[in-house]
Amino acid sequence: MTKSIHTPEMLCLNRWLRDRRKSQGLTMRELGGRLGVAHSYVQKVETGERRLDVVEYVWYCRALEVKPDEGLDVVLKCAEQVAEWGKE
Repeated sequence: MTKSIHTPEMLCLNRWLRDRRKSQGLTMRELGGRLGVAHSYVQKVETGERRLDVVEYVWYCRALEVKPDEGLDVVLKCAEQVAEWGKE
């Protein structure tokens, strides 16, 4: 098993989180304020420099006012695509 921080699935999740933030018109600084962290934390999550644990992920989703299971669905779909690539 590889470290999850640099996998296609994690990249999909990071992009999904970024897209949710941008679709709400939130800046990194504004989301950081909701989370009680510096904007650099948000930047590191979105670029894959920092990985969220499960509890942090739930908090992040709450700050974005999205359901955590939506992001998990994105990861599962991405994982299915990666598995298909391996079969080719």
